Amino acid sequence: MVKPPQKNEMPDVAQSDFASHATTLDWVGMNKISLPLQVPVNFDNKEPAIQQVGAEVGVFVNLSDPKAKGIHMSRLYLLLAEYAESQVFSPSSFAEFAQKLLASHEDISDMVRVQVSFPLMLNRKALKSQFSGYKSYPCEVEMRLVNNEVKIVSTVKVAYSSTCPCSAALARQLLQQEFSKDFDGQASIDKETIEAWLRSPKGSFATPHSQRSEAYVQVLLDNNSEFFQFVDLINNIESSLGTPVQTAVKREDEQEFAKLNGQNLMFCEDAARRIHNGLTAQNFPDFRAKVSHYESLHAHDAVSMTSKGVPGGLSW
Repeated sequence: MVKPPQKNEMPDVAQSDFASHATTLDWVGMNKISLPLQVPVNFDNKEPAIQQVGAEVGVFVNLSDPKAKGIHMSRLYLLLAEYAESQVFSPSSFAEFAQKLLASHEDISDMVRVQVSFPLMLNRKALKSQFSGYKSYPCEVEMRLVNNEVKIVSTVKVAYSSTCPCSAALARQLLQQEFSKDFDGQASIDKETIEAWLRSPKGSFATPHSQRSEAYVQVLLDNNSEFFQFVDLINNIESSLGTPVQTAVKREDEQEFAKLNGQNLMFCEDAARRIHNGLTAQNFPDFRAKVSHYESLHAHDAVSMTSKGVPGGLSW
């Protein structure tokens, strides 16, 4: 029989009552908690700079005691608020934080899960001009403490442009056919005439289709690191693809962007392989990536997925 609370004692039903249907639960907690976090951001191997971000956080524990009525959500929230106020958000501090969350529920839980999402603002220089602008990169971090082992996975989303190689080849063929038609029967053509034809609307008689695309990349991190490798990871992806979307753009920047797209024709398969090679070179313990080309030709997307191939690791 459950003991009723003493006079003037506030009741705690989660502590005093038993579950009406005795069973364990995978995860119980809170989602979309708004918190400011201090994120150390590394730029070009320099000392990390602190960037304050507005984050949304989900914090959960399992319910391993089938008779327990519920968890202590206020304990999780207060620990999370304390962490945000007193700690810099890093893999090492996050791993220590997981142990505190587990200790707060050690009588009814043996696993912890925390999910954090926020936009990271990076100033990106224009391709050719002296201008620059800020670009927002969606970032996520998920930490799990299972069997006393902490695993931290970092996720970034990177937008880029992709131009179809097949469409480019078909466009080149049409340009060649139009050129041959316009100069049919001429034994020779002077250089100035050819240059004028190329600069005229005839020079874009047919163009390949291209589209904004997105790379979704997850990497397994070293728990002892003092900062998340967001910038290194983003730079790796953008460098591997060669066509990152731009911020400040003047005509010379737009022209350079057109050149980069022409020099980096790629199917979604090509993009996934480029990212795979770049992540392999950066030597992450594990990774997986998905690229989506939001096609202008089709009403559907072209998608390709890859992973490092670690047995039992990150996969699709």
